Amino acid sequence: MSGPTQQQLAQSGSLDDLYAQLGTIRMGAGWAKKTPSLWPEPKKTFKPYSWSYAQAKGALDAAGRLINTELAERRNLVLHNPAGDYATSRTIVAAYQMIMPGEKARSHRHTPNALRLILDADPGAYTIVNGEKLAMLPGDVVLTPNWCWHGHGNEGRACAYWLDVLDVPLVQLLEPMFFEPHPEEFETEAVVPTNSPMHFGWAETQRRLAEAEAKSNGAAHVEIALGEPALDTMALSMLKLKSGRATAARQVMANSVFGVVQGSGTTEADGETLTWRRGDVIVVPAWQSHVHHSNDGAVLFRVTDEPVMAKLGFLREGAAKQ
Repeated sequence: MSGPTQQQLAQSGSLDDLYAQLGTIRMGAGWAKKTPSLWPEPKKTFKPYSWSYAQAKGALDAAGRLINTELAERRNLVLHNPAGDYATSRTIVAAYQMIMPGEKARSHRHTPNALRLILDADPGAYTIVNGEKLAMLPGDVVLTPNWCWHGHGNEGRACAYWLDVLDVPLVQLLEPMFFEPHPEEFETEAVVPTNSPMHFGWAETQRRLAEAEAKSNGAAHVEIALGEPALDTMALSMLKLKSGRATAARQVMANSVFGVVQGSGTTEADGETLTWRRGDVIVVPAWQSHVHHSNDGAVLFRVTDEPVMAKLGFLREGAAKQ
């Protein structure tokens, strides 16, 4: 042990003298902090924001000409929040991804949980998850949970586009990051299931939304969960907005990323007005009051870190303002 002795510290002649000695042993006076470590409410560092699918699609089409799957593990575009240089929200990152006809993306696995919402794809696009070949058609949701092998392929005639959502920022914060490429590069397809807990088909989602709407008693929107929750760190749901109606304002201590499955509209979030249409992405960071509205009706796919917040005892609802 180096630095001042117990007696030298005890005999400090002034606070400045004490602070100087504390600095040499990597200690700090909690009573003298310039920045408090506790505050009454969340600071709202991350910003509400939206990204255009049309712009992303143009960029991905260019990338399809300029970079192949040999050079890139994944051909994707990460959606950076204005608050930082990587994450979409504090715990979640989203990205648009594309795979061209005849291509295969190498299989790998990692500790971050991941999922994808399929935006545009012809029959023949697929994800393999632990040997199961899962179809990717518009509106489908496919899961690749923590440490599951997964890769992608496209046997169709058109490019396939989707939205990836992962809990990478949370894993980076907690530091249990592990990644492993598949030893055979491309995983063998062992099973082609008709029903898999890793796959939520759009046809079934539409059926459940219609059923929920029929029982809604005129509510401005209905919401159905995909999974209970689908992943340990992220809960998924589909929201159907009624034409010309605004949802009730909500303020929740959880981060949310929304992908627009159908329709167009606006989201008012913490004083910002975000305009969106099919394929676009919206982020509403934690504790930011928000309202969705669509003139013609819409379906939004929501990904949220509510399971993490609930498990840690942090999940709460606020008195949102309309």
